[in-house]
Amino acid sequence: MEIKRRLILIVMAVFCVIMIGTIGYYVIYQGNSTFMDCLFMTVISLTTVGYGEITAVTGNVPAEIFTMLLITFGMGIILYGISTLTAIIIEGELSGILRKKKMEKEISKLSNHYIVCGGGETGRPVIAELVMNGEPVVLIEQSEEIIERCKEIGDLLYIQGDAADDASLAAAGIDKAAGIIVTLSSDKDNLFTTMSARMLNSRVRIISKVISKSLEPKMRRAGANSVVSPNYIGALRMASEMIRPAAVNFLDSMLRSSKGNLRIHQINVSDQSPLAGKTLMEGGLEQDHELLVLGVRYRNREMEFNPSPQLLLEKGMTLIVMGEVDNIARVRRKY
Repeated sequence: MEIKRRLILIVMAVFCVIMIGTIGYYVIYQGNSTFMDCLFMTVISLTTVGYGEITAVTGNVPAEIFTMLLITFGMGIILYGISTLTAIIIEGELSGILRKKKMEKEISKLSNHYIVCGGGETGRPVIAELVMNGEPVVLIEQSEEIIERCKEIGDLLYIQGDAADDASLAAAGIDKAAGIIVTLSSDKDNLFTTMSARMLNSRVRIISKVISKSLEPKMRRAGANSVVSPNYIGALRMASEMIRPAAVNFLDSMLRSSKGNLRIHQINVSDQSPLAGKTLMEGGLEQDHELLVLGVRYRNREMEFNPSPQLLLEKGMTLIVMGEVDNIARVRRKY
């Protein structure tokens, strides 16, 4: 906004100088010269091109005095405008380089972060939810306009480039990322980006968007751990709105309420977790951290819902919990 204001002031100042010169000559010659001749005389005087006088200045004292004043003050304004414009260009390029270097340095420090490929209609809500949950996020997006819209979510790290390009993925830290979410606008781009990400990191979790549900098997063969079709999910949501509106409203209220940041999340019981070998009650998730355990997923067994407080927690289990974002993050760091 500051740069735009400075540019407007420069343009207005130059325009005013030219108009003053043109009108001044027109008044001095009392209409004996056309407006275009006066404008031409003003421009060649200010630019000092030396084409010669098309209206008689030499010998006309008022015209000579006016020309000297016009050149002295007008040239000063024009030189100031040129120098300011040059400074804006240099400052913009320099600040852009410094900002890019700073961002690359911050991204290089990340590990176990999430990469979102594409910040469009699907990618932007994904970024907002990850940021809301306190997760480190890096966006890869080509469009500067889309990047600016995504930056409104918060302090966002991003790489401006093609998500399917190995260099962009590497710059986003694909080798140290915990997961990558591919939300580009075409299935072809999503497929190619998924394949590239899998080749660069065989361990990273990849969630890919598909527009055509029939391409899901191909996307999984390309390396996606999970495939999501917004059209299919949207259809299920519409049906749910019709037959179970209260349940849908509950979930929406939980995710969108401005009064709190309640979320459903997962906590993995790792080999080093102090939860292993304890019962659910002894783990203290509900009593100490105000987390409600909704379900438990075993490595090779089906999900168990509403588990008993006496359930023995084992290594490799995944607990599905509901609670405040800060409490969930604290427990995930601790366990």
